[in-house]
Amino acid sequence: MADVIVFGSLNMDLSIEADRMPQAGETLSGRGFLMNPGGKGANQAVAAARMGARVHMVGAVGEDVFGDRMVAALSDAGVSSRHVRRLTGVPTGVASIARVEGDNRIILDAGANRMLAADDVSASLDALAKAGDVFLTQLECSLEATLAALSDARVRGMYTVLNPAPACPLPESVWADVDLVCANETECEAITGVFPHDDGTICSALERLAERGVPTVALTLGDRGSAVLSGDRLLRATPPRCDAVDTTCAGDTYIGALVAGLAGGMDIQLALAWASAASALATTRVGAQQSIPSRDEVEALAGRAAELVCPMG
Repeated sequence: MADVIVFGSLNMDLSIEADRMPQAGETLSGRGFLMNPGGKGANQAVAAARMGARVHMVGAVGEDVFGDRMVAALSDAGVSSRHVRRLTGVPTGVASIARVEGDNRIILDAGANRMLAADDVSASLDALAKAGDVFLTQLECSLEATLAALSDARVRGMYTVLNPAPACPLPESVWADVDLVCANETECEAITGVFPHDDGTICSALERLAERGVPTVALTLGDRGSAVLSGDRLLRATPPRCDAVDTTCAGDTYIGALVAGLAGGMDIQLALAWASAASALATTRVGAQQSIPSRDEVEALAGRAAELVCPMG
């Protein structure tokens, strides 16, 4: 089994539920306050570890209580945090989340996540990486460091995975360093100019990303499931039916489970079924990392999820 090395964000999520979003200048009563470790990088690392992968986290937190809790949460999930740096004079990243009718709105202060440079990530890869390992990253850390790390990982012979979230302008040169890109609908539109709202636009968006030279493209489509183009294989997955209460960590769980499956040698179709089952289960619980299911839970649902993965077109 290949190791999974994640360079990404670690945020403390402060989440509260309300019946609707407040208007400008308005204060609403809320309920169900949660303080839960999150951040796209940490979430995806935890999801991959809970699916059985060997995972190493590369990132940064402040020397504060939130940083203590972030590192402890990684360790509890089985993620190696040896390369999570503790920085002075800068806070741990924080995400403020409003939950409304099972959906969420997020405001992020990146804090320590923006402080690592390309040389910092390269030093961690020197200590951790070997050819064939999986390198997974997102866009909540320094963009310069992230792009350099993708290139560095490719030179080392790693399998590189990019989750282009949150969406931002990217140089065309990045795609030469990416083996798998996994984007949601908004990110897909930002990259390709196509919002994947039906089978035709889904296929068009997948093809536009593949034309950039990315061998495997995955699109997550909310409650409509996901679609993957891998070489000449075009697959569509419908999520198993679950009672969703919070979508905060569904996308990160999907990516972590997909990467764990591939690192463990799964065929893309089986890895897609696992990712679909894991993300569906994550929506049935409130919060970020606390919503991520275990491997045993996913195994119990993966058989039904596999029946919902089929060729598209």
